[in-house]
Amino acid sequence: MARYFNGKEIELLAPAGTFEIFKEVIQANCDAVYFGGPGLNMRLMRKGYNFTREEMEEAIGIAHGLGKKVYVTVNNMLNEQELEEAAEYLTFLAQIQPDALIVQDFAVISLIRELQLPLNIHSSVMMNAHNIEMVQALKELGVTRVVTSREMDLNTTRYLQAVTGMELEYFIHGDMCSVHGANCYFSSMVFGMSGNRGKCMKPCRWDYRVKKDGNVYPTEYPLAVKDMFMYEHIPELIQGGITSFKIEGRMRDVSFVLMLVNSYGDAIDRYIEDPVGFDRSKDTKLLFENRKRDFSTAYAFGTPGLSNINKRYEGTGKFYSTGKVFSTPAEEREIKEERLQTVRDRLSAAKRAEAAAHQGELSVHVNNMAQAQAALDAGADHIYLSGDVYEPDHPFTKAEIKELGTLKRTSKIYLGLPRMMTELHFEQYDGLLSGERLPLDGILVTNVGAVRRFAGKGYPLIGDFNLNIYNNLAAKFYRERGVGRFTASIEAPLEDFARLLETGEGPVEVIVHGSPAIMYMEHDLYQNAEVFQAIAEEDNKYVSNDVLVLMTDKGESPVYRDVHGRCHLTLAKELCLLPLVKELQEAGTTHFRIEGATYRPEQLSTIVGAYRRVLDRPELAAEEFARLSPIYAGYTLGALQFNGTPAAAGARAEVLA
Repeated sequence: MARYFNGKEIELLAPAGTFEIFKEVIQANCDAVYFGGPGLNMRLMRKGYNFTREEMEEAIGIAHGLGKKVYVTVNNMLNEQELEEAAEYLTFLAQIQPDALIVQDFAVISLIRELQLPLNIHSSVMMNAHNIEMVQALKELGVTRVVTSREMDLNTTRYLQAVTGMELEYFIHGDMCSVHGANCYFSSMVFGMSGNRGKCMKPCRWDYRVKKDGNVYPTEYPLAVKDMFMYEHIPELIQGGITSFKIEGRMRDVSFVLMLVNSYGDAIDRYIEDPVGFDRSKDTKLLFENRKRDFSTAYAFGTPGLSNINKRYEGTGKFYSTGKVFSTPAEEREIKEERLQTVRDRLSAAKRAEAAAHQGELSVHVNNMAQAQAALDAGADHIYLSGDVYEPDHPFTKAEIKELGTLKRTSKIYLGLPRMMTELHFEQYDGLLSGERLPLDGILVTNVGAVRRFAGKGYPLIGDFNLNIYNNLAAKFYRERGVGRFTASIEAPLEDFARLLETGEGPVEVIVHGSPAIMYMEHDLYQNAEVFQAIAEEDNKYVSNDVLVLMTDKGESPVYRDVHGRCHLTLAKELCLLPLVKELQEAGTTHFRIEGATYRPEQLSTIVGAYRRVLDRPELAAEEFARLSPIYAGYTLGALQFNGTPAAAGARAEVLA
């Protein structure tokens, strides 16, 4: 089954959470259905959902008999223990021949290529493809369709499709996230449940209050976005270069999915038949009366602002398939000696043969010149100049880079790139890096498009933590493309982290201190303080009042706005792995990174000095940790507070030679 408008193929893509739902949905007015198998996909929280292997094979046969397509989601990040399972699973999928796989982790693409499996690949929304360079890089890897970033408007999709020729898939209805795809680590830090591994606990749906400038604002659910609703905009989707119109809802019941499929399918058919006389709102009332949350067109026509935030049923669980909320506010776990010993024991068992040769080098990520100078003076080996500078500081200028070149002595300076890079960003950074040779020792890259664009500029590449490298096959993927060292995912719980270190090759960087951004979003939370009337006065507890914080009864999470207008929500506590330096060194960590962008220079100097002394003399760790006082709400081990899943006896992570 296929539909065409002016020679353009149009596909309505429907979700199915179970085989029973699939059997009804595939008979409805859709062109394709997507679902997940028994594991390795992003919907793992509801019992009884997803397909068995036998059901998958039967479903593909049914769909193909009707002239329709099936896409299988293999779209979560893989840990070391899952690589062997993934190779076997992909081989099975190649035998039953779905029309494509939807993929997040580059390890999956590497497995498909190295095993030479005849499988089409679609990049998941969790790859967060958002610029031409990323799409071209994916195209060169054999990806045949890109699910666009949720923050992409239809003017951008039209341009992207015209330049690259890539098929685009776009969410048109259903549950959306307020955070950029694969850039939310909140659930991992608080619950040990990774949103990038299909187990998000939805902290974006908590009841928060906003505080700023000593005022409290009645925001209630400032991160809870409305459901996507593009029913009235079929013409604009087609003009925007979209091939596949994707409905979200693999955890929804059959009657709800059928209503969406039949309404959207009918609208597409009516538009193709009579584009001038097309009635945009025929089923609007039906869809509105049966909505879960309120509706929004999100970023399809530009930045939606506060109009994208939902109030309906928030806090009740009524819009979830289970009828229950996923979680209630919780704080990051404090460091306890018992937990430290557990982590020490596991890391001690993860010693890498070549680790003894590495004493460990100290990296510091900074927001301004004063921080850079303080870090250099305190003994940092590597300085990362932020590409997402927090206000009120300004982006690093060429003159400042040259000044740091004269001050760095034996240390090294790296230029960081923004996490989300527009075409304008590429043009600006290309201009800077293509001119005179700057006293830079490398580039901190944040997406595969930047790797593609800047690998030939003559500057070494360092992979930032938002590349989400969770296994060594993904690390190998980037290493083969010129990334000299990578930063380990901050989401890995103890077992996954230890396996990543002990089986790895080459230099590995670990974020050991600071308040890394655990939510990175286009949505401007600062608008709340500009639009709402304050209901009370209260100072921030740990950061200055000019920094916005999200407050629950469990704590305060600072939110920093960068020079590009994007918001970075950070940990309430500080990550601190100082007591574990010796074990981290022996397990294979070669570079120890401090997230220093939020500290005052004198605070950063103290922290860098403590890590410098412990890296030089690991036996001082306990003494230095006892002397180092937290700046914010206390210390946490982050995801290392949680064990994760131990490897099965005899399991091997090395799948490929």
